[in-house]
Amino acid sequence: MLTITPVILCGGSGTRLWPRSRAVKPKPFLPLVGQNTLFEESLRRVSDRSLFTAPLIVTGAKHLAHVEEQLSFAPDAQIIVEPAARNTAAAIALAAQRLAPEQVMLVCPSDHFIGKPNAFVAAVKSAAKLAQEGWLVALGIEPTAPETGFGYIRRGEDIDGSGFRIANFVEKPNLERAMQFLSEGNYSWNGGIFTFRAGDFLAELAKFRPGIAQAVAASVAEGKDEGQRFHPDAEAFMATESDSIDYAVMEKTERAAMVPVDMAWSDIGSWDALYEARPKDNHGNSVHGPAELVDCREVMVDSDGPRVSVIGLEGVIVVVDGKDVLVTSSAGVQKVGKLKGASNQ
Repeated sequence: MLTITPVILCGGSGTRLWPRSRAVKPKPFLPLVGQNTLFEESLRRVSDRSLFTAPLIVTGAKHLAHVEEQLSFAPDAQIIVEPAARNTAAAIALAAQRLAPEQVMLVCPSDHFIGKPNAFVAAVKSAAKLAQEGWLVALGIEPTAPETGFGYIRRGEDIDGSGFRIANFVEKPNLERAMQFLSEGNYSWNGGIFTFRAGDFLAELAKFRPGIAQAVAASVAEGKDEGQRFHPDAEAFMATESDSIDYAVMEKTERAAMVPVDMAWSDIGSWDALYEARPKDNHGNSVHGPAELVDCREVMVDSDGPRVSVIGLEGVIVVVDGKDVLVTSSAGVQKVGKLKGASNQ
């Protein structure tokens, strides 16, 4: 029976959801939607051991404690502790080096929200079948709006009814192009979720970015196990160049495929995106924590203690975290990371 190894990538600076998310505890480890953290939900989605093996979690030392505290849905997980941040190509290669070449991997960010987990699993099964045939598969998320903050995937020819070739990847577009993509109907968002066999990924990485492949292989060969943790050799890993899986492999390989999926996905990349993912009342307001809203529409309040009162506002987000308070319009959320408070946390 086909089994799939989830590879959960954990990290991030936390600045875009400041003040709730911070570098010391970024958004994967916070219960932003529902009772579980985004990281816990990532593990929960792959907890069926008849389909998924114990996951491999790739994280840095500064987030190791959070990871180990939140393994209730995957107590059998193995943790790869990155000596340094070197982007997704190297992180995924670390996991691939720890697996048999024929093992199918499912690469997932740990900080995304998926409202339809059954649709996610169905798409993963289709992608895994293509991966067994040697394809490197991206999940193409069905777009619901002309988003300018995401990369896109253009759909190519059909592959036996299981998926499609990827015609090309497209960088984040301007609004006009994003609207065009939406109307054409053959573009999907690139959410950074991939499926392939470990050996196929490593072979393509060695072809296109041999320096990364060699440095990661050396770091794993010289690494050490420590119970549930694996520590790649730091000196060897430091020689690894920083590059994303998109630039290093997916945009170059001739075996790139995609499986489209509508799974109520969000990267929770801003307070506005979190507002969209959360439940709302009849006036579009979303309240978490003590608050009173009067004559408000499309207002979100998120307070960890102090009572917040809002009167007569529309399209405003108020966040209280300890002694820090953020007030922004929905249009201003993309600038949160530029605040001195966010960068000096």
